[in-house]
Amino acid sequence: QVQLVESGGGLVQAGGSLRLSCAASGRTFSSLVMGWFRQAPGKEREFVSAITRSGGGTYYADSVKGRFTTSRDNAKNTVYLQMNSLTPEDTAVYFCAATQSVATMRLRIHSAYDYWGQGTQVTVSS
Repeated sequence: QVQLVESGGGLVQAGGSLRLSCAASGRTFSSLVMGWFRQAPGKEREFVSAITRSGGGTYYADSVKGRFTTSRDNAKNTVYLQMNSLTPEDTAVYFCAATQSVATMRLRIHSAYDYWGQGTQVTVSS
């Protein structure tokens, strides 16, 4: 089992920045592929970003590319999502997810992930 706990959400004005963190426990963190997803009210959960076990590979949704950066610190068992130039369209609950094995082509699919955090709310005001 893997336990994931997100933090860092909050209320920010458009154009601002937030940094989300996700702390993992229960398995060797470096064995996990990590992902970030978000879900806005009335919408389906959507892929935001993913990062490979070593951190050498990162993947982003087109909607956040160039504004968001995901990274990880395997020594601290933590993955991060740095969000810059936020817009009201980024308002959602952000979830951290983990899986031990996933094909690259499935990284953007939420059903490919086995473990999920409880989510953290990000609200961007205009």
